[in-house]
Amino acid sequence: MSIVIENVEKTFIDSKKKEVTALKDINFTIEEEEFVVLVGPSGCGKSTLLNIVGGLLSPTSGSVYFEGIKESNPNLGIVFQEIALFPWRTVFENVVYGLQERGVSKKQQQEIGNHYIDMVGLTDFKDAYPKQLSGGMKQRAGIARALAVEPDLLLMDEPFSALDAQTRTLMQEELLTIWNRTKLSTLYVTHNIEEAVYLADRVIVLSRHPGQIKEIINIDLPKTGRNDEKYREQSSKYADEIWQLIRHDAEAALKE
Repeated sequence: MSIVIENVEKTFIDSKKKEVTALKDINFTIEEEEFVVLVGPSGCGKSTLLNIVGGLLSPTSGSVYFEGIKESNPNLGIVFQEIALFPWRTVFENVVYGLQERGVSKKQQQEIGNHYIDMVGLTDFKDAYPKQLSGGMKQRAGIARALAVEPDLLLMDEPFSALDAQTRTLMQEELLTIWNRTKLSTLYVTHNIEEAVYLADRVIVLSRHPGQIKEIINIDLPKTGRNDEKYREQSSKYADEIWQLIRHDAEAALKE
């Protein structure tokens, strides 16, 4: 299975009734079991592109389609920066919500829900309510909910950006552990270059508006951790390469 983004363009009408091009000439493919990360300066259309891939927005032109699957409507798991857990539902009830909507039997809900709650390390909190959870725990619950529908593609829009630095680092490591177990095709949006290098198989660098693909960088690093000195040296080189591609646009965005 692969997800093909072909000649995608998106335009909006701004508050002054002028047409603004947010994305232009976007072409890439997410291969099966591939982790692709979108980075770029503020306003380059990263989240817009993710929403188009997820079917939440329609492109003005171009198309997004799935190759190699039988279903006409592929399953998507989505995790946003603000995890919209239902406050009146427990962790378990939130995680199985998508399964309930699909008419999955209660027995299967129990099996699938418990499996993914265990995977994200929340077994002891399955009966807790969102108000009883830390920010990182809420994010883990949101990830479990997205995984529970067994998606063909996982979409993640800056899921850890609101977390403190230590929690964010730990969540990145937990996400990579989960990905190594599930091997889900994933499209991930972040402003954090180090995070992109740590998680990605490929990093797609977008230019500022209109958002266009400036460079696609293959990340040839083992997905086993950050502690190796050779890893740190190589990841630093990738991060510097990406920063040099973004820097001019980022500085220009600050002046707007």
